[in-house]
Amino acid sequence: MKQPLVVFGGGDIAELAHYYFTNDSGYEVVAFTVDAGFVRETSFCGKPVVAFEEVAREFAPQDHAFFAALSYSQLNALRKAKYLAGKALGYRIASYISSRATVLNQGAIGEHAFILEDNTLQPFSSIGNNVTLWSGNHIGHHSRIDDHCFLASHIVVSGGVRIGESCFIGVNATLRDHVSIGARCVIGASALVLADAEAEGVYAPAATERARVPSTRLRRL
Repeated sequence: MKQPLVVFGGGDIAELAHYYFTNDSGYEVVAFTVDAGFVRETSFCGKPVVAFEEVAREFAPQDHAFFAALSYSQLNALRKAKYLAGKALGYRIASYISSRATVLNQGAIGEHAFILEDNTLQPFSSIGNNVTLWSGNHIGHHSRIDDHCFLASHIVVSGGVRIGESCFIGVNATLRDHVSIGARCVIGASALVLADAEAEGVYAPAATERARVPSTRLRRL
C-alpha cells in the first residue's frame, strides 16, 4: 500500500513530482499545498490544493508524508524553507530516487532528495539533505554534495569533489577531480572548473555568439 503524500508547489516542478511519485515510488500524491496568497485553483493534477496554513488540519502530519517540489530559486533558500517548514509541522519527509538511477554509494543520501533518471552516484560519494539532481549527472567517487544544492542535467562531478551548501550547478558543467566549490556558488552552464571556487562566487563561461556569416553562405550545410 502506497504512503499518502502532500506536495508543496503548484508549478512545473510540482507537476513533474506528481508524475515521478505516481509512476515510480511507494507514495501516492493526495494533495498539493501552497501559501494562502498563491492559491489560484482548487485542484491541480486532479488533486485538491489547500493553503499551507491549513494543510496540517486537513492532512494530518502523522498520516502523511511531505515533499517540497520547488526549484533553485533564491539559491535554494525557498525550497529549504518549505522543506523545513513541513518537517516542523511533524510530517515525514519524502524523497524521490528514480529506479532508473545508478546508485552505488551505499545509500549515503540525505532526506528530501529529488534524484531523477540516469544519474550515476559512484561508490563512496555522498549526498546531503534537500538536494536535487536533475537527469543525467555523474557524481564521482568520494565526492560530497552538501545540503540544499541543485544540480541541473549532464554535469560531470569528478572524484573527490566537495560542493558546499546551497550551490547551483548549471547544465553540462564539468568539475575537475578534488576541487572544492564554496557555499552558495553559481556555476554556469558548460563551465569548466579546474580549481577551487570561492564561496558565493558566480562562475559563468562566455556565451556563444552569432557568427558574422549567415547560414545560407555555409557551403557544407
